[in-house]
Amino acid sequence: MVPVSRSEPPGGQIHHTDPFATPDQQRSPVRRFRGRLASPVTLWTAYAPGAAGRAGWGGAAGARPGGGAPGPGVPAGLTVSSTLVADGEPGRLLGLVDEESELWAAVSASGRFAVAPLGPTHRQLADRFAGLFPAPGGLFASGDWAGTGYGPVPAGAGGWAGCRLDGAREYGWALLVEATIETVELDGAAAPLLYHRGRYRELAD
Repeated sequence: MVPVSRSEPPGGQIHHTDPFATPDQQRSPVRRFRGRLASPVTLWTAYAPGAAGRAGWGGAAGARPGGGAPGPGVPAGLTVSSTLVADGEPGRLLGLVDEESELWAAVSASGRFAVAPLGPTHRQLADRFAGLFPAPGGLFASGDWAGTGYGPVPAGAGGWAGCRLDGAREYGWALLVEATIETVELDGAAAPLLYHRGRYRELAD
């Protein structure tokens, strides 16, 4: 799952710079096998409803970096590297997230969320939303963001999908989220950021 996720089993951080990381030989075979599958790094965001006007962007109430109108509530976000998109009419999206995260609280309350694929320039942002990098002033306090009706998306992400929550259930250590894709916005062909064996990777031609 995520470089990220707090839904990892106890006793194991997997970030490659963590001196307290569980050695490979002490991890479960399933976890080690999962680490060998390169995964795209995405950012999931949503708005907590009924909180418009509060300082959810980490700055002045209702303001957001990059200018523009505030979103419909206080935003939440989480780095996720377990996202799967199924083509169809309509398209569907699956992902594993932390049930105790602020992101899931916002998604389950609002019923919608945005998913943006991250690129090589977003490594620090990915770590910030994974809880592995300091976020003074709040997760959304730095960088340029675009407000959408589903959740804020980072500038330069190359696109995003707006999703409607269909359901969720416990799946391993995480929560399997099922959603319908309601809208897709594409902007160029940004290179993806991948996560493989505890490290970020860039796609090689």
